[in-house]
Amino acid sequence: MKFDILTLFPDLVDSILSESIIGRARAAGIIEVRAHQIRDFACNKHNNVDDTPYGGGNGMVMAAPPIDRCFKAVVADLPANESRRTVYLSPKGTLFDQATAKRLAGYDRLILLCGHYEGVDQRTIDRLVDEEISIGDYVLTGGELPACILVDAVSRLIDGVLASPECHEEESIASGLLEYPQYTRPPVYEGDEVPAILLSGDHAKIDAWRLERSLELTKERRPDLYEAYLALHPPKPQKPKKKPKTLPQGDGED
Repeated sequence: MKFDILTLFPDLVDSILSESIIGRARAAGIIEVRAHQIRDFACNKHNNVDDTPYGGGNGMVMAAPPIDRCFKAVVADLPANESRRTVYLSPKGTLFDQATAKRLAGYDRLILLCGHYEGVDQRTIDRLVDEEISIGDYVLTGGELPACILVDAVSRLIDGVLASPECHEEESIASGLLEYPQYTRPPVYEGDEVPAILLSGDHAKIDAWRLERSLELTKERRPDLYEAYLALHPPKPQKPKKKPKTLPQGDGED
């Protein structure tokens, strides 16, 4: 899996994505991340990449020409048979979720455009972008952190990045439920004990306990996920209890 990130802050992107699991996956060649400096493609002596918005208003808008030239340089020598998708990280985009991460993981390459200031010239979006994605209903200073989040979420789904598929299949959200509570040593900490069932060694009972806790947490904190999960996993109907057999009553005589 390959990621090309078009940004004004490539060092920021590269530093975040060089650590921990994603950093090790990059070092091993399982994923490839390249951050491209849009400012390198400016065509004026001051390397300006933004200008005032037509129609007036606060702030500046990233201009189309530098982004366009950066994009063309990135795709110039890419293999013709490679599947790719260009994403603009934008608060106007579709909300990012695990299903979107799985869909994007099916491409060979993702090109991520990071906006800044008041955004980018709409003509850039119309000409280059396949879809816009938002990571949430809040305002950030730019698209770099959202791009890193997207790379992290998608990379985890690539074979070899995690130790085994179960590592991401059983995580919160990925399973359809919030994850059950986790505990580790010591078994007692300042009077708080690990639930006894987790120390029992009975894995069937442990799995049942974890599912029950996941259902409880999801119902309480994310009723939307809970209802969606029940729609896909309807509870099995309870078998009616058999009435105990009763012996015929005698007439009271010996």
